[in-house]
Amino acid sequence: MDKLQAFCRELRKRKRTVKDIEPRTWSEDDLLEGKLTKAFVFILKTRGCFWAHHSGCTMCGYFNDSIPDIKEEDIKRQVEIALQRYQGEKIVKIFTSGSFLDEREVPAAMQKKILEKFFENAERVIIESRPEFINNLDKISEVVKNKTLEVAMGLESANDRVLKHSINKGFTFSQWRDAAKGVIDRNMELKTYILVKPPFLTEAEAIKDALHSARKVSDISDTLSFNPVAIHANTLVEYLWNRKLYRPPWLWSVAEILEGVAEFFDGQIKCDVVAGGSRRGAHNCRKCDSAFLKAVEDFTLHHEKDAFKNLKCECREEWLDLIEIEGFIKG
Repeated sequence: MDKLQAFCRELRKRKRTVKDIEPRTWSEDDLLEGKLTKAFVFILKTRGCFWAHHSGCTMCGYFNDSIPDIKEEDIKRQVEIALQRYQGEKIVKIFTSGSFLDEREVPAAMQKKILEKFFENAERVIIESRPEFINNLDKISEVVKNKTLEVAMGLESANDRVLKHSINKGFTFSQWRDAAKGVIDRNMELKTYILVKPPFLTEAEAIKDALHSARKVSDISDTLSFNPVAIHANTLVEYLWNRKLYRPPWLWSVAEILEGVAEFFDGQIKCDVVAGGSRRGAHNCRKCDSAFLKAVEDFTLHHEKDAFKNLKCECREEWLDLIEIEGFIKG
């Protein structure tokens, strides 16, 4: 284990003990075949991401909600609660803050049963997985036959240096690409997560990296989902942020990335701005944050490709100055 991994692992020891095993669920707007519809979101608490148990990604704090010693009956109970709350939404998103396909998180038989139940009404089910578990799709192939299953995989960056030294992702771009091809070859849809502003990158480098990564996967992805970094507890990013060594991305940067990607990608573009407008999330000067967040929603949910065109604020000059100064300092 290298020094970065060891440090990330040490920070994770500060994780609080989670006792509440009730799942989080809610309904939200999303797109199905280009039309606005409702999606049911189901956050299933499990033992957590296997990579987080090893060391974890530098920005991810979802391990804080995991329960390492959770029992199988507790997972079954969460599924029962979620099914009781489900109102027949056409899209269902099942997240474990790890990998749904990892049998240490969700046993194979339970994976099948969950998908069978939700596919009784849902037209699309979305699950998340790291590349290591994509071959496990074969075990649920009969359940999802003639169904629309979307597999979301976090690439974050197509640059191996960024993956290793900024994110500690635990795999290379080529390994991710092989797994992504496995999703497509099984006639399933692929959603690719791309991180906006990994630590140790300047604002300009972050914009360039996100656009470069999007181009590298535009040929294989059905959906590109951009995730601006938010400050999660007990992470390396929080450690840097507390010492004023990291700032979440500007919303100006997010807008530039989304507009840039729309020029070459014809699939669905999403952007989840967690904690947007707050100190811990992507923000500008506070005065224009709400307008930018509304523009992100209009751009991604309502196909308004000109959503950012008329946004103006004096903080734009500060953002441009920062990009220039950071570039000068880093040389």
